[in-house]
Amino acid sequence: MAAPRDLLDWLRSQCAEFVFLPAGVYVEQGEHDWPLVATGPADLTSKLGEGGHLAALPKESAALANVIEVALVDFLLERLDRTPGATGRRGEERSYPDLEIGGDAFGGTFHAVDIKMARLAKNGTQTQSRCTLYTGNTYFKWPTIRWPGMFRPFDDYASHLDIIGVYRLDVAYRGRVRDLELFVHEPWRIASKERSSTTREYLGAVVEVAALREGRGEFDTEDAFYKYWRAYPFRVPKAVERQLQKALREQEGRS
Repeated sequence: MAAPRDLLDWLRSQCAEFVFLPAGVYVEQGEHDWPLVATGPADLTSKLGEGGHLAALPKESAALANVIEVALVDFLLERLDRTPGATGRRGEERSYPDLEIGGDAFGGTFHAVDIKMARLAKNGTQTQSRCTLYTGNTYFKWPTIRWPGMFRPFDDYASHLDIIGVYRLDVAYRGRVRDLELFVHEPWRIASKERSSTTREYLGAVVEVAALREGRGEFDTEDAFYKYWRAYPFRVPKAVERQLQKALREQEGRS
């Protein structure tokens, strides 16, 4: 089902106002005289850095992405709390989605919002790696089952949306992140026909930044996207089979 226009517009307007603020990780012990007096935010950051109170954020892609994603979800939850008739809750780690939005403001149904971050490649026109849109051998393959960690089955969401962030890594800067840009699209609109990993069962997005910005993936329709990826021969290891059987038993017990 297509995402409601008002939710797309709301997310895009909020993301346009998001600023990634962390300038480092606070370290309690420092070297300076007390009290520490600052004339403003920039002066405080400078004095904290000079006094040894700031360490750099991680530069490893997955760790840095997690920091940005947590900050963005915090920001969106605060904005949802200020929006009449809107509700939001954070998803569990390593589950789907990162954020669930609901309430009368958005049709009285639930919507899944997943957040992905990607470092820009050196050429500046592509992401360094392909963003993951869905895990293909669990909730995407069996969309009527509530998998562990999920609030509800995949098909129970009225719509699915992705927030894709691309940034330039600056290793000389403690905050690491420069030129962060956020795009909001339905996943099928930015999907490729390639997996995002050679070892994991993930559906991948396109890598051209212009295509991500414009919502110009490799599928002409949502139906074509689902037909292609639902037929894809993903591996289903024993651990996933056990999860599936457990989820099926729990679902039967609730019915």
